[in-house]
Amino acid sequence: MVFGTFVGSLADKYGRKRASITYCITYILSCMTKHSPEYKVLMLGRILGGISTSLLFSAFESWLVAEHFKRGFEAQWLSLTFSKAVFFGNGLVAIVSGLVANLLADTMSLGPVSPFDTAACVLALGMVIVLYTWSENYGDASENRSLLDQFKAAASTIASDEKIALLGAIQSLFEGSMYTFVFLWTPALSPNDEEIPHGFIFATFMLSSMIGSSLASRLLARSSLRVEIYMQLVFLVSAATLLSPVVISILTTSSGEKGGSMTMPGRVQLFAFCIFEVCVGVFWPSIMKLRSQYVPEESRSTILNFFRIPVNIFVCVVLYNVNAFPITIMFGMCSIFLIMASVLQNRLMVAAGKPKTHGFENSLSERTEDLEAEPLNI
Repeated sequence: MVFGTFVGSLADKYGRKRASITYCITYILSCMTKHSPEYKVLMLGRILGGISTSLLFSAFESWLVAEHFKRGFEAQWLSLTFSKAVFFGNGLVAIVSGLVANLLADTMSLGPVSPFDTAACVLALGMVIVLYTWSENYGDASENRSLLDQFKAAASTIASDEKIALLGAIQSLFEGSMYTFVFLWTPALSPNDEEIPHGFIFATFMLSSMIGSSLASRLLARSSLRVEIYMQLVFLVSAATLLSPVVISILTTSSGEKGGSMTMPGRVQLFAFCIFEVCVGVFWPSIMKLRSQYVPEESRSTILNFFRIPVNIFVCVVLYNVNAFPITIMFGMCSIFLIMASVLQNRLMVAAGKPKTHGFENSLSERTEDLEAEPLNI
């Protein structure tokens, strides 16, 4: 939260390509720290991991959006790119990565650090591709503008534009619930330490996410259907699925045994969680599309990192108090947050009906409207 936010925001000023290369380097170093049993070294690895994660969620998207419009591509194509990125990256590659990690750590008995070593090799390959095939682009290229001024400008933009503020709140509510789910799905499916196939379940989740991203590509391809409309339903369905542990705990009595197989209520819960992952698959390309519309280009990376601050705070609070509340309370809280996201999404739809948005893709049409109106004003 602390280090990543500041470093990620430097991408706008010093270049998104450089920031992407920095991501690869910092995460390679983070992977290398896993070989040490020293707490200080491991903590350094988490700082490097925080920096790289911040860059991952801001620099790459910022570079893509700027490069897309710089090359004169149609705005609608961006939605298809986002959908493919989620389908292949968050879905297919994640499944393959899980299988490779299982093969290395368990089947080949290379130990739990071997997947990190493999990840470092993949990161090095990615860094070479970025280094030799990408062109550089910037947000605010002003050399005289300090990082503090950059933050002030981004905060002012968020505060002055309701649509950007709503988008940030929606993203924080959904991602906070999603990361809480990541930490809690294992104990939720095995409350009595039942033996559950973690690798298979993870692969099933990623397959569900791929289905969601494929669905999103179809929805985004329909120009008559606005993202702001269908995302309200996505958030409500997500809220219902994360409420399932609460409902199941009320309606059923746990009969699982330590070391036993997954119970029938656990399988029903697993199905609900898969539906949630479908919603996650729809969420990512859709929120990327909304960000490309409403977040101004000159401070895109900085604003995207602003959006992640409340997410990180929320996850820290949840982890610190994870044993203080029953798991049903945690899921119930996430369900409430997702309902709030749906309400805010409705408000965003209303606000989006007002002129004007800050999106890159709308700037040309807005300028054209201004030019057409000038003779009338004269």
